[in-house]
Amino acid sequence: MSAVVTYQSEGKIAHIQLNRPEKLNALSNGLVAELRDALERFQASDDRVAIISAAGEKAFSVGADLKDPPRDPELWECMPGTGVFVDKPIIAAVHGYVVGGAYCLVQFCDLAVADETADFFYPEAQIGFCGGMIASHAGRVPYKLAMEFMLTGKHFSAQRAYECGMVNKVVPKGQAVEGAMEYARILADSAPLVMSALCRYTRETVLPRGPSEEAGLARKQLLRIARSEDQQEGGRAFREKRTPNFVGR
Repeated sequence: MSAVVTYQSEGKIAHIQLNRPEKLNALSNGLVAELRDALERFQASDDRVAIISAAGEKAFSVGADLKDPPRDPELWECMPGTGVFVDKPIIAAVHGYVVGGAYCLVQFCDLAVADETADFFYPEAQIGFCGGMIASHAGRVPYKLAMEFMLTGKHFSAQRAYECGMVNKVVPKGQAVEGAMEYARILADSAPLVMSALCRYTRETVLPRGPSEEAGLARKQLLRIARSEDQQEGGRAFREKRTPNFVGR
């Protein structure tokens, strides 16, 4: 089975690609898990900057996969700064449809480049579903523009997204990754300690966090315990009526 998220590294630049083009890169359980793992790999690596892009011509991602919705792991677990601690810059390179939870992923990246085919929309209010991860969007762009995007489900073109401050620049069709590489080459040669400090200061003290993000951060700590060797050891020790041997992982 081919990976639904790929990771390539060259010149201190990580290229993470969503790779379910036949499903318009819908965010399934498998894709969310592999994206989380790729971001953890990036954080632990010597790479200084990452680009997140997507395979296929039609969509960066159409959001959560309604036939295989991300429940284990949950969607927030692949979001930089919530599910995965990252203190290095991440650049989104998007094209085609950027829908719902996929836009949340773009929102949590530090920079974003859209090609002219990009079509952003957030239809949760129109389909009666809400994950809540979008809420801090209102602290990242002007309030009324954020509310228009979140509440109406209206489509924002690449140019409108640029004018609203949702992306840094718009490039011709098919050139989103190339446009992102222009930023990535600068960051790959920049001081990593400075970038790390600025990323952490901004994400931890300047940018707002919505309730779903705060809940995700709390849930992350509890899941770390629930999935740990120590919890398994504790259960075994209880059943075997012995003192557990905890190892802290």
